[in-house]
Amino acid sequence: MLMTLGLPLESFAQDAAEVIKPQYGFPEAVTPVAEEIHKFHDMMMYIITGITIFVLVLLVYVVLRFNEKANPTPSKTTHNVPLEVIWTLVPVLILLAIVVPSFRLLYFTDRVVDPEMTVKVTGYQWYWGVEYPDHDGVNFMSYMVPDEDIKPEEGQKRLLSVDNPMYLPVDTTIQIDVTAADVLHSFAMPAFGIKTDAVPGRMNQTWVRIEKEGTYFGQCSELCGANHAFMPMEVRAVSKEEFAEWIEAKKAEM
Repeated sequence: MLMTLGLPLESFAQDAAEVIKPQYGFPEAVTPVAEEIHKFHDMMMYIITGITIFVLVLLVYVVLRFNEKANPTPSKTTHNVPLEVIWTLVPVLILLAIVVPSFRLLYFTDRVVDPEMTVKVTGYQWYWGVEYPDHDGVNFMSYMVPDEDIKPEEGQKRLLSVDNPMYLPVDTTIQIDVTAADVLHSFAMPAFGIKTDAVPGRMNQTWVRIEKEGTYFGQCSELCGANHAFMPMEVRAVSKEEFAEWIEAKKAEM
């Protein structure tokens, strides 16, 4: 078997295949929050593209129409009230078109309405602690799987898979309390559309309602020290029945 840095070459080949897989835009949205973020992003892309094209066309027109050869006698006009009113009002209207859905999205991502369960996540240097206060305080630490222990045949991913994944039930409104025990961390799950700072001595909140079963990966998104890049989070979204079985197994372990 070919080896690279003590690891099977096949493992690196699989990682490379994942990296170069063609993908444009965000990961698939599996929560209402992520879906709303994608919609807002798409709206912003239309606005940004429209402004960019307009400015480009205007610049090209000015270069061609008002260069020295095409316009040897330039105008001496210093003020144009209608034009000044337009270029003041149009940006204001554009900002209003952005700010209204922006505040709506911020409120939607921040509110936690009638959660069905709570999970507490604590950032440490450099791993995560997970606790289920609604389920007899089930808790565990979650560490990144070392390179030499990665099992590609089981779907594990280098620098992303952990020894104790967080299990969450689908179709359930879940409040996630986020804090830290030492320095600043940030709990981020791109597929869920969440990124919440973990601050020592403070409890921040976010929420998810996962709509699709699967395995999802996130990482600390706050520079927290030497091993910042090695504290991923793995979430297994499972059916409510499977989650109930898993939580009972965890209780038995404790």
